[in-house]
Amino acid sequence: MMGRRECLKFVKTPQEDKNSHLLYQKDGSIARIILNRPEKYNAFSLPMIRKWAEALQDAQEDQSIRVIVLTANGKAFSAGGDTEAMLAGKGFVGCDDQGESWGDKAIDRKRALTNHIHKIALTLDLMDKPVICGINGIAIGAGLDMALMCDIRVAADDAQLSAGYVKAGLVPGDGGVFYLPRLVGVAKALEILWTGDFISAYEAEKMGMVNKVVPAAELEQATLEMAKKIAESPPVCVQMIKRAVYSAQRTNDLRTALDLISSQMAIVSEMSDHKEGLNALKEKRKPVFTGH
Repeated sequence: MMGRRECLKFVKTPQEDKNSHLLYQKDGSIARIILNRPEKYNAFSLPMIRKWAEALQDAQEDQSIRVIVLTANGKAFSAGGDTEAMLAGKGFVGCDDQGESWGDKAIDRKRALTNHIHKIALTLDLMDKPVICGINGIAIGAGLDMALMCDIRVAADDAQLSAGYVKAGLVPGDGGVFYLPRLVGVAKALEILWTGDFISAYEAEKMGMVNKVVPAAELEQATLEMAKKIAESPPVCVQMIKRAVYSAQRTNDLRTALDLISSQMAIVSEMSDHKEGLNALKEKRKPVFTGH
């Protein structure tokens, strides 16, 4: 077991600043995005959001990366928007590097969402690679939205989830009204969004908000183990399955869904990974998929 743990360690890149609000690390075929503002419960800042979008884009374009993992340092996953910045009239993410506020006017706050925070959602929407989220502690408001945008969520048994916006006199500004109903249904989503009540990890698992609940001390390892397992699958198949599933969710037309998947089936059946999979089954060994 120790050997498996060691192979999943992520080594910081030389240029990485440990004080950065977001850390981006790569180890083999897995990229890891780590929220790193623990003293603020990983509330958003403009540097965090900018680097988050950049990291996702890099992971998508890097052909060596097969799976992306999103986690957070500290006692919380994310408190979402920075309430201190909001109280100070600096908007949802505070000031930029030049000290310019993104909260002076309504149009500034809209631009902060459109030009920065929403870039993460839109980048994820175009991403074919699997994104797995490990949720520790609290995930509130936009912090919860960010977790819901991922493909799979693993939660610590002490995690607490809340839409939270309504308690701050806000509406879900980061995709919650899009993602949540697709996971739990419209009626339950409205209850969660209207009340802002906290939901335990096990409640969230029962209603489909998270895939799996593990002891808090095992969250990081469980999340990385899942990422490693998926990364060992044929990457083109994994990406095509993701695109087919999400495409099918956006159409009620069976013929369209079948046309897409039949095209994908034809393509992957000519790949070396298909032959490798068949040979591995015949030889009763573990396959080694290369993406070719």
